[in-house]
Amino acid sequence: MSVYFLSDLHLGAPYFSDSREAEKRVVSFLDSIKGDAEAIYLLGDVLDYWYEYRYVVPRGFVRFFGKLAELTDAGIRVVWLIGNHDIWIFDYIPSELGVEVIDGSLTETIYGQKFFMAHGDGVGSLPSGFKFIRSIFRNKFCQTLFASIHPRWTVPFAYRWSRHSRKEGESRGLPDNNVLSGLREFVANYHKDHPDINYFMFGHVHIFSREVVTDCCEMIVLGEWLHTFSYAIMDENGLKLAKWT
Repeated sequence: MSVYFLSDLHLGAPYFSDSREAEKRVVSFLDSIKGDAEAIYLLGDVLDYWYEYRYVVPRGFVRFFGKLAELTDAGIRVVWLIGNHDIWIFDYIPSELGVEVIDGSLTETIYGQKFFMAHGDGVGSLPSGFKFIRSIFRNKFCQTLFASIHPRWTVPFAYRWSRHSRKEGESRGLPDNNVLSGLREFVANYHKDHPDINYFMFGHVHIFSREVVTDCCEMIVLGEWLHTFSYAIMDENGLKLAKWT
C-alpha cells in the first residue's frame, strides 16, 4: 500500500484548452491508484476557483467529486489542504465527499517518516500586497459580503482574476524564484526548531523538485497538473517522485 501526494490541479481553470479533459485526466489517475492507495493528500489549488454557498452547489467537477466520494467510501483517506485558489471550502466537500479539509499546515508521520505539509502560499516571507489580499480573502465579514453578490458576477470575476494572475506569472517567468526562496528560508528556519521533520512538502510554486535540506531532511515541491502531471508516492521503501503520462 502507498500514500500519494499531488497539488495544483487547478481544475476548471479558464486557461485549459479543454477543462473536461483535464478533469478526466485527474479522475483516470485517481482510478489507477485506488487499488494501491491507503491515503491521498491534495496540497491545495485543487480547484482553480470554488466558493461554497450554504444551499447551492457551484457548477462543475462532477466526475472529480464523484471519484473522491468513491475513494472515501472505499475507506481511502483523502486529505485536502486549502490553497490560495480554493480558499472558500466550508462544509459541503467534507460532509458530502468524506474528505478531510485542512486550512493551514499539517504534520503527520507516514511510514515512520515525519512530514510537514502545506500548500505554500502562507509560509515564509510574503509580499505585503499578497498578505493584504490573503487577509481580505480569509476575512469572515468579507466572505459574507462576497456571498451576497449573485454568482453570475462573482464567478466570471474570479476566473478573470485567475487568468490575469496566470499571465502575470508567465510574464515574470515561472517559477517565481522569490516564492521558492521564501520556502527554502522557511524550511531552514523551521527545521532548526523541529529537527525531527524528514520531509517538507509544498505545492503553489508550480515546479517539480526535490532538494536536500540536511542528511535526514528533504524539501519536495509537487509541481502541477497543467503540464507536468507530477506527484509523489510514499511506501515502505521510501519516497519517490513520478509523473502521470
